[in-house]
Amino acid sequence: MGLKHRTDSSFADIFNPRGGRITTVNGFNLPILKWLQLSAERGVLYNNALYAPHWNINAHSIVYITRGNGRIQIVSENGEAIFDDRVQEGQVITVPQNHVVLKKAGRQGFEWISFKTNANAQISQLAGRVSVLRGLPVDVLANSFGISREEASRLKQNRQEVSVFSPRRGSQQ
Repeated sequence: MGLKHRTDSSFADIFNPRGGRITTVNGFNLPILKWLQLSAERGVLYNNALYAPHWNINAHSIVYITRGNGRIQIVSENGEAIFDDRVQEGQVITVPQNHVVLKKAGRQGFEWISFKTNANAQISQLAGRVSVLRGLPVDVLANSFGISREEASRLKQNRQEVSVFSPRRGSQQ
């Protein structure tokens, strides 16, 4: 028995024409996943683009790199880097629940598929327009990080993209 689900840019949940796209399938839009207690994410990042730092709230994930290369950083809930290295096509990485992960594409771009251990896996972001930091008051950020109110305000408003960031002009890997 075969099973297909479209994941091109017209069906992307997140799309940045200069950065890439993220498409998710879960128990709501592919009902068999509810029975399997899984969800999946397909990511495509263009040259030097970045998938903002985020963590899985309710799932572990297995990431399989399907094309290209890039860099993945994984940080534990205690702030310890547990993985920080270049990855390439054919590699598999495990990201535990509540660990922050960041993905950056190399020059050829970066594509992956992630399988998550929850039929409705949810993420929370640390950067971008819908980030946790954006929701905190400026004074809380300034006091937490020991920075000025102006720096805290810039930190909150730094990126307008949602979660796939296009590379800045002149960026190098």
